[in-house]
Amino acid sequence: MRKKIYFFLFALLFVNSLVVPQSESSLLKKLKSFKEISDVTPVKHDTTFSEAYEIMITQPLDHNKPYGTKFKQRIFLLHKNDISPVVFVTEGYAAGGNYSSELTRMLNSNQIIVEHRYFGKSLPQKKDWKYLNIKQAAADHHSIVQLFKKIYKGKWISTGISKGGQTTLYFKRFFPNDVDVAVPYVAPINIAQEDPRIYMFLNSIGTEECREKIKKFQRAFLSKRDEIIKLLMKDAESGNIKFAWDYDFVLEYMTLEYSFAFWQWGQTKCEDIPSPDATAEQLYQHMKKSNPLYFFTQKAMDDFGPFYVQAYNEIGYYSYDLSPFKDLLKEIKDGSNIMLVPKDAKIKYDCSVMQDVNNWLQKYGSNILYIYGGNDTWSATSIQLLGLTNAIKMVKKGGSHGTRIKNFEGEEKEKIYSTLENWLEIKIKR
Repeated sequence: MRKKIYFFLFALLFVNSLVVPQSESSLLKKLKSFKEISDVTPVKHDTTFSEAYEIMITQPLDHNKPYGTKFKQRIFLLHKNDISPVVFVTEGYAAGGNYSSELTRMLNSNQIIVEHRYFGKSLPQKKDWKYLNIKQAAADHHSIVQLFKKIYKGKWISTGISKGGQTTLYFKRFFPNDVDVAVPYVAPINIAQEDPRIYMFLNSIGTEECREKIKKFQRAFLSKRDEIIKLLMKDAESGNIKFAWDYDFVLEYMTLEYSFAFWQWGQTKCEDIPSPDATAEQLYQHMKKSNPLYFFTQKAMDDFGPFYVQAYNEIGYYSYDLSPFKDLLKEIKDGSNIMLVPKDAKIKYDCSVMQDVNNWLQKYGSNILYIYGGNDTWSATSIQLLGLTNAIKMVKKGGSHGTRIKNFEGEEKEKIYSTLENWLEIKIKR
C-alpha cells in the first residue's frame, strides 16, 4: 500500500512539473503571420491588458532602398482588444520595457512602444551614422503603424516624452495622416545647432536672487576643486564608476551643466542651494542631487552617443556661457557640447531640417496637444504657435521636465480632456 502511495505521489509531481503548452491566441497567430516580424516573445503585463509581447520588426536601414540592408527594431505591444484606441509611444532612445503610459491609462487603450533606431536592441550591424536622421526614423514609425492597422481599427494617438516627444513631432511632420492625434510632452524645437534661446531662458527664469545664488554655488564648487575631486574619486572607487573624462574635466562639466539641470528637473529649490561658505561635502552632495553622476560616466556617453549625433547634425542642442567662471576653469575653454559626439561620427549640421519641421508644425500641424513645464529649461525652445491650426500648447506654471497631464488642475486639465475628447470623439473617464 505504501509503495502505491509513493508511486502515486511521484507520478503526480512528475505531471505537475511538466509545462503544458498553451494554445496560441488569435493575436499571436496574426503577429507570427506578418513577414515583417522576426520574433515575438510574451512578456509580463498587468491585468488591464490581456496580452503583451516584445517584438522584433525587420526594417530597411534606408527606407529609400527597401530591398537593401536591414536591421531589427524592437517594439512592445500591450493588447486589450482590436477596437479600442492605440497609443503609439515613440521613444527617443532605448525602450525601457512594457510600461503603461499616462495616455494609455486615460484612454483605456492598447499601446505600442517603439524603440528608436540605433538605440537599445534596435542596432544595425554596421553603425553607419548617415541613416540616423529624422526622416528615416519617421519612416520606421510609418511602417509599424501601417502594419498594425491591419489589427487595430480604432483611433490612433502618438506620444512621446522629451526626445521621444520630438520624435512624435517628426513622425507627424512626414506622415501627418498616420495618427488622429499627437501628444508630445516637453519636446523642444531647436532651430540652431546650439540654440541661444537657452541662454536667454537661464538669464531670466526665476528671481534675480535665485539666479545669483546659482552662480555663487557654481563658483564655490569650482573653488573647492581639490576637495571635491577627492569626493569624486571616492565615489568612483566605491561605486565602480567609470567617468568619461578625467576628474578636473568632470568637475567643470558638472558645474556648467548645473544651472540647466537645476531648472530642467526641479529636484531642488533655491532655498536648498548651499551658501558659498558651505563645506565641500555639502556642495558635492547638493550637486549630485541636482546633477546625478551617471550623466558624466562612460556608460552615459555610450547610451546617449547616437542622440548627440542627431543633435549636432539635425535637431540641435545647447552650449554653456563660460563668462561667469573663466577665471576658475582649467580644462574647458569652449562652452560647446560638441565634444559629446562619438569620435567616429561625422558632423555637418543642416539648419534647414528643423526650420522645415518648425514651419510645418506652425502652418499645418493640426490635432497636436503640446505639454510643457514652465520652469523646464527645454521650454526655452518650445513650439511657438501662430494660431494657424487647431493645435494647443499647455504650459504648467512652475512645471519641470517631468510635467505630465496629471500635473494640471482645474480649468487647464479640463481643457486638455475636452480637447482630446473632441479630437478623438470618445469620452474620457474623469
